Amino acid sequence: MSVIDISPLTWEALLCCFLAGLIIGLERQLRGKPVGMRTNALICIGTYVFIAITRTVFNESTDPSRIVGQVVTGVGFLGAGVILARHGAIVGVTSAAAIWVLAAIGVVIGLGYPWLGVKLAVLTVAILAGVDFIEHCSKRLQRGVHRRPEKDRSRSAGKPLRYDEGSQ
Repeated sequence: MSVIDISPLTWEALLCCFLAGLIIGLERQLRGKPVGMRTNALICIGTYVFIAITRTVFNESTDPSRIVGQVVTGVGFLGAGVILARHGAIVGVTSAAAIWVLAAIGVVIGLGYPWLGVKLAVLTVAILAGVDFIEHCSKRLQRGVHRRPEKDRSRSAGKPLRYDEGSQ
């Protein structure tokens, strides 16, 4: 066994995990979100390792889909950790969704489709940036949960946001 041999993992898949995490993490980090490049890369690599290793221990008495289910559950706990209630508004849901997508990308890469994972990361950033752009262009899309804090006079006056505000 060579020092650079990482079987059953592959360097190509690890590179794709790193790229996918970097692509999504860069978008999140540039927007000042809580989960940046390092965390995104680690989530994707960790998921990939679990899935790739599971493929090597598969036999008649094991079910690799159970590992996928456990990964989804574990990543759900990570995502739940970034969701917070602040001034009556729920924040962090998009970051939690990005974590969930990263885990799915890690599964895709672990199942043998490394460059598809990178393409999915690009698609994810296109969705994150594209929808944000569309929301900025339309006042109607800035109501409710997508209200911009700097435009909300009640927050700037120091008053807490009530649950029923903006739901009309």
